Amino acid sequence: MLKIGDFSKLSRVSIRMLRHYDDIGLLKPAEIDEFTGYRYYQEEQLFTIGRITSLKDMGFSLAEIIRILENYDDKEKMEKFLLERQKELRKLSEETSYKLMLLESARDRLRKEQKMNYDVTVKTIPERYAATVHTVIPRYEDEGMAWGYMSECGPSLVPADPCLAAAEFLDDEHKEKDVEIVVWMTVKGTYEAG
Repeated sequence: MLKIGDFSKLSRVSIRMLRHYDDIGLLKPAEIDEFTGYRYYQEEQLFTIGRITSLKDMGFSLAEIIRILENYDDKEKMEKFLLERQKELRKLSEETSYKLMLLESARDRLRKEQKMNYDVTVKTIPERYAATVHTVIPRYEDEGMAWGYMSECGPSLVPADPCLAAAEFLDDEHKEKDVEIVVWMTVKGTYEAG
């Protein structure tokens, strides 16, 4: 049997954290002296604390680790836990990469920023035929999907000269997902709706 101090040194987990693990039922001492209150651990529990530390390093919460340890010998359930965490981390990585790209763009704009004067001119253009795609895309950044649908019409569409094009977001307010959009471009001739 190991005293809590020795177990702490061997496991590289603080005594405070070991007590917390005991309180939440994650890792109970093998024995508690009823007179002194000293906690004692078995050497085999070093394997369990090693698993806990590994799972924490993978980003699992303590509540999730309790559930995982209950199913540790079930390979299928373990595979499911690990795969789910992998998906979460990939999504987090993509979101982080996107935020880093935005930060880099903002820094680029700051470095290049010059005072600009804008002259706004409002023009009315003659009536023209336009090919349109009205759809719902996952996020604003996925506007290219709508233009992709437009290009699927391929050679049948003949762009006007000059070709005007625009995208319009139709929702009344900003949305995190399922964004309604219309994209259009001016074309020569008329076409059947498809």
